Amino acid sequence: MKSDSTPLSPQGDDARAQTPRPNTGAREAEAEPIVYLVDDDPSVRRALSRLLRSVGLPVETFATAQAFLDSPPRDQPACLVLDVRLPGPSGLDLQSALREAGRPLPIVFITAHGNVSTSVRAMKGGAVDFLQKPFNDQDLLDSIQRALAASRRQRADQAEHAELAERHASLTTREREVMKMVVAGMLNKQIAGELGIAEKTIKVHRARVMDKMRVATVPDLVRVAEKLGLLPTRP
Repeated sequence: MKSDSTPLSPQGDDARAQTPRPNTGAREAEAEPIVYLVDDDPSVRRALSRLLRSVGLPVETFATAQAFLDSPPRDQPACLVLDVRLPGPSGLDLQSALREAGRPLPIVFITAHGNVSTSVRAMKGGAVDFLQKPFNDQDLLDSIQRALAASRRQRADQAEHAELAERHASLTTREREVMKMVVAGMLNKQIAGELGIAEKTIKVHRARVMDKMRVATVPDLVRVAEKLGLLPTRP
């Protein structure tokens, strides 16, 4: 089935040129998803590109794992349709490389040479699905939609974490100390004794913490601290 093992340039193959990037505003570009396809068979790349474009999904294709890694990642929801067997680094190697590089990307594996151990390794690595060639077009499209939904969730979680981290960074050193003690369950009187300052001063710091972190209750503050990884690790 594999007939084209020539590595591509870092910019990908002809499918990229055939699918021009839309000239949209930043908000539209952020919302629009993209599908990356890595398969060394040009007939598979052409067929799947046509399928994806037919349902309105932009696609960029690559013949090797290295060509994909050399392509700068876009800041938009995305997923990767990835062949297992490739010239050079395999699809599983690419999955590992993305994880190690901190580039989490939902992956749908496709292969004509799958086995149980390969599929188990792929799924343990976080793959959304593992499809055997030849597969049903709708099965692939359904898997891709699940992968894009996962990408949107990832991005939403990342955006929320970045916003919470920014709020926490706005706290003074003393306010961070007070926040740490509040989420640990300490009362104002206990915090005052620990820090050696007046209880009324602790109340002021506590109110500023709640205001800057934009929470109304201590349980809300605890949830924020948990998302930021600020809660003490349980033994």
